[in-house]
Amino acid sequence: MPETVETNTAGFIFNRFISRLNGAGVIWIFAIMFLICADIAGRNLFDNPITGVPEMASLSLVAAVFLQLANAIHHNRLTSTEFFRHSYAVKSPDFLKAWQLVMTLSATVVMFFMALGAWPDFVRAFATNEFAGVESVFTITVWPVKFIIVLGAAVTALEYCRQIYHGLGAGKGLKFLPLLKAFLLPVAVFGVLFMLWTLNAEPRVVGVFMIALALILIAMGMPIAISLLLTGFLGLAVLKQDFTIATRTLSLAAEGTVSEYVFATVPLFVLMGLFVNVADIGRDAFRAAQKSFGWIKGGLGVATVAANAVFAAITGISIASAAIFSKIAVPELVRHGYTKRFAVGLTAGSSVLGMLIPPSLLLIIYGVIAEVSIGDLFIAAIIPGIILACCFAAGVLLMAFFAPGFVGDIKGETINEENAYGPAWPGLLAVVVLVVVVLGGIYGGIFTPTEAGAAGALVAMLIALVRGKLDKGRLWEVMQEAGQVSVSILFLIICASIFSMMLTLTELPQVIAAILGDSSLGLAGFLVIYLALLIILGTVLDSTSIMLILLPLALPVVAAMGENLVWFGIITVIGIEIGLLTPPLGLSVYVIKASVDDDSISLGMIFSGALPFVFITLLVTIVLMVFPELSLFLIK
Repeated sequence: MPETVETNTAGFIFNRFISRLNGAGVIWIFAIMFLICADIAGRNLFDNPITGVPEMASLSLVAAVFLQLANAIHHNRLTSTEFFRHSYAVKSPDFLKAWQLVMTLSATVVMFFMALGAWPDFVRAFATNEFAGVESVFTITVWPVKFIIVLGAAVTALEYCRQIYHGLGAGKGLKFLPLLKAFLLPVAVFGVLFMLWTLNAEPRVVGVFMIALALILIAMGMPIAISLLLTGFLGLAVLKQDFTIATRTLSLAAEGTVSEYVFATVPLFVLMGLFVNVADIGRDAFRAAQKSFGWIKGGLGVATVAANAVFAAITGISIASAAIFSKIAVPELVRHGYTKRFAVGLTAGSSVLGMLIPPSLLLIIYGVIAEVSIGDLFIAAIIPGIILACCFAAGVLLMAFFAPGFVGDIKGETINEENAYGPAWPGLLAVVVLVVVVLGGIYGGIFTPTEAGAAGALVAMLIALVRGKLDKGRLWEVMQEAGQVSVSILFLIICASIFSMMLTLTELPQVIAAILGDSSLGLAGFLVIYLALLIILGTVLDSTSIMLILLPLALPVVAAMGENLVWFGIITVIGIEIGLLTPPLGLSVYVIKASVDDDSISLGMIFSGALPFVFITLLVTIVLMVFPELSLFLIK
């Protein structure tokens, strides 16, 4: 939803207020990193851990999300599909404005109900002085966090109200017909909901309707988090025949969904990735790979894959790789004779390694949802990650020899060790340090994945400081960006939990599991359907949204078939990666388009350049489906 610009005093004050709330949340997340690192040092160096760190970090995470939420809404940071908006921007701008009004009004209502549901919890916690922790060991009062949930939800509702006010002002010229068309959908929806309520419809019927409604709203441009929140809330109300219970559930999800220590991995790994970016570690990896493989025909393309693989081992976010290497690798590839189409396609394709090679943010989210060991997921992803990287490299070499028109008129690229980039190998010391700290710490049993994120973020920040890449202004930018990325992911998880609760009550996942289990499809048939859904949803949704929508339906099926959920997690992540390269969304493609300084490079050029890597990724996915032992070999 669009960011608004305020010129009056009240609007200016409100802007400052949500900005201050956001700043508090940003600092809070940054403080979590230091708190966890202090606990690691105290435990391992002095045998004196800080008591209550998991409780403090968990509660801090909830508070940080709701402190930053209104600002994230104001700056349009919630993920949504743009296809509908782009198609109607020219064809029917009046209808688009009217539909924007409908979406904003819906978001206002559901956030108001969230604040309303959280208020009694706050009052009760304040009156009883409720605490978390263990008495006589460690306790922390929880009413301040519950108050922040109320405040954050209420301020977010006010932000949406302000957007409605601006939307009405901008839509003064709206005609009656576009407005009527825009309100037809909500009228129809409430008509169906009223019928389902009065007829006391079967839970499965309600579940099917709500899934369809959520997908329609997402396709029509409503932020994915709000779509899941709204449909989950309405579904619960119909299923329980009680809006009070549904409102109460909103509060429980807001408070309890991300208040687990493991969810702190999200902001910590995001923070680490951003510090790694600032420290220019990606450039160091590319220099070393360039000098190792540059003498081969197609070697600079192989170097791009190798650098992405190394970078993936210290970040875990594909879009970070896409943004960095579009500025580092693309100009070098083009300068050495590669076509622009191949250069951007290769950069987009190899960037998906960031979501598979551990540490991976998507694997962390899967581990939390599926309730499997994140450490096992990381170990299981090592061999598939190496296989995918090697297949990308082999594909580059084969295309260089057999498709020169696509790749470019290249020969062995001689790299001068004394070129303008300077010596490369010393720069890899930072890469080695981060890999040892993050992965070595996890596999060595020194700390948990959450603690690895904190330690990695701190080390990456120190590297950036030592290299002179981080001043006060840049530090604040990194902290703010980490906060905004984190709140968009964590709020999406909160909203998806409401949707999952509703689906659980409908028993639809169990019914689907039973149907597939009794059918003749078997595991192979189910995997084919599942992979197809991953690819189809990947054309319009982001990775986290796909996982949060599909897993509540798919996990019961896999569990009923007795299959390994760690292996299924690898299949899920690598299947989702294909969506990062496919139109119309293709998140990595859009990141590269925004990052390259060349107007002649179009979205279509990037999508077509990435197509060979889509097929390579699909082939590797099928191999991993057929041979599960490739994923499970190291954890047996």
